[in-house]
Formats: sequence, structure tokens, C-alpha cells
Amino acid sequence: MYPSWSNFFYLEKKKKYFINLQNRLKQIRKNTIVYPSEKNVFNAFLLTPVPDIKVVILGQDPYCNPNQAHGLSFSVLDSVKIPPSLKNIFIELKNNFLMSNIKMRGCLKPWAQQGILLLNSILTVSSGCPQSHKGLGWEIFTDQVIKFISIVRTRVIFILWGAYAHQKSKLINTNIHFILKSSHPSPLSCYRGFFGCRHFLKINMILKYLKKQPIDWFKDIQY
Repeated sequence: MYPSWSNFFYLEKKKKYFINLQNRLKQIRKNTIVYPSEKNVFNAFLLTPVPDIKVVILGQDPYCNPNQAHGLSFSVLDSVKIPPSLKNIFIELKNNFLMSNIKMRGCLKPWAQQGILLLNSILTVSSGCPQSHKGLGWEIFTDQVIKFISIVRTRVIFILWGAYAHQKSKLINTNIHFILKSSHPSPLSCYRGFFGCRHFLKINMILKYLKKQPIDWFKDIQY
């Protein structure tokens, strides 16, 4: 039986960095709007239990505009316009499976429910200020998450998009896990290797090789 997120959080919450992080967040929330809401900060862990993890898609920090961030990397609530990075993710996804004519919803919850941990490196942000919570301590926490998965699971596929995410490869045991890298899907870098990386197709090829259920990328997300 795999250790659970409860085991992980029990240990991390006792550590000085985590206590300091939560105290600093309380002070920040008194003076500014923080995304996502407190109830959604750890959404990724609620939706993807440790034993279910097949894939980890690592993002950097949450979207900083209203009604976007809800605790899953790259995902937004269905009620808002799809941001540029997610739009490019969908372009690559549809090209992988020759599905260019369909429309996609912005909420990636169905991916999380199929075993994709949608993990940001930084889990909160102040309204209108990208990367404003860089250095608060979230990076320590999420590095521990990656190390934990690397230790307690085997044959997980880690998706690292962009130079920032590439740095996390040192936390992963490549003898028992898979890593797929490309440039970031943002408009600034998507043409440097993200478009054409075929990661969504490769993920399913690896899962089939491992005799695991492939991801239905379009389930409950197209309309």
C-alpha cells in the first residue's frame, strides 16, 4: 500500500519552513487578494491520490487574474477565457490526435481524475502580480512533493515544460521514472520545441507499454 498525501502533509506541516510559509500567507491575505482561494490551494492533491498518479505535469505558479486559478497547473475554471499557454497546450494536444475541429473547456479536472497530478511549483499568487509568491517557501514544499513521488511510486511520467521545470529533473529517479521535456507552451517559447513535442501521444504510448490505462484527453473536456 502506498503512503498517502495525509502521511506527506502530516510530516511537512511540522517543518519550520511550512509554518513560516502559512504565517506569511495569512498576512498577505489580509492586505491583498490571493489566488486560488484557500479551499482550492491543495486541489491537485485532493483530486489525484498518491496511488493513482500516472503523470505529473509541472507548472510554475497560478494564474493571477480573477476566476482563473483553482489549484491545478495550467487549468482554469470553465467560466473564463482560456489563457494563451493553455490554448497552446490544446493546439498541441489536438494535433497529436488529429482532432483539430473540436472545442475544449479550460478546466482540466477530468485529467486530474485520471491520474495526472497538475502541480504548480508555487501554489499561490497575489492578484495581478505573476510570481509574487516566489520565495515564500512553496518551492521547498513542491520539491518535497516531487521527491516523495519519486521515492514512493514507480514508473510515473514527469512532464517538464520550460527551463524552470527542467531544473526539477534532479529530484527524480530516472532509473524508475520517465521524464519528457520541451520548451514552455507560453507564446514566448512554444515555437522553440513545445509545438511538435508530441508529449500527449508519447504519454499514452508509455502507459500502454506499462500496461496501464491510457489517458482519455478529451473525456468531459470537449464540447
